[in-house]
Amino acid sequence: MTDDAPQGFIDPTREDFARFREMTRTGPVHMLNLLRFRDKAAYGDGTIATGHEAYRSYARESGPVFARLGGRQVWAGKPELMLIGPREEAWDLAFIAEYPSTDAFVAMLRDPDYRKAVRHRQAAVADSRLIRMQPAEPGAHFGEMSFEAADRSSV
Repeated sequence: MTDDAPQGFIDPTREDFARFREMTRTGPVHMLNLLRFRDKAAYGDGTIATGHEAYRSYARESGPVFARLGGRQVWAGKPELMLIGPREEAWDLAFIAEYPSTDAFVAMLRDPDYRKAVRHRQAAVADSRLIRMQPAEPGAHFGEMSFEAADRSSV
């Protein structure tokens, strides 16, 4: 957790959100979330909470919208050490959320209950990364994977 870092990445830009919407692949979308919390949540109304507490409020209030739209959390972990990469990018929480489609993710962001809940995320988070990913099945060997049958590509 931190409060000393310069303003981090908290919300998508209009340009990045437009790029997200323009992606035409059908099927599930995985979103890798990397989060660094503020020591003290930055509520504009004077609410007192830690960043972690504020994020729990966000999760509690946005969770029903996420579930109603078919979302599910497929993996979660607490990062322990940045072995490769900038040390200053230490994260408090990492998880992968799955949405049934791009439209489901967009519908969540537009939902009135979600819009009320997002104030907690904005107060909680000092910095974050949100990375859209295509789900894949692990291959037989380390580093191999195969993507959806419709895509027919593999690495």
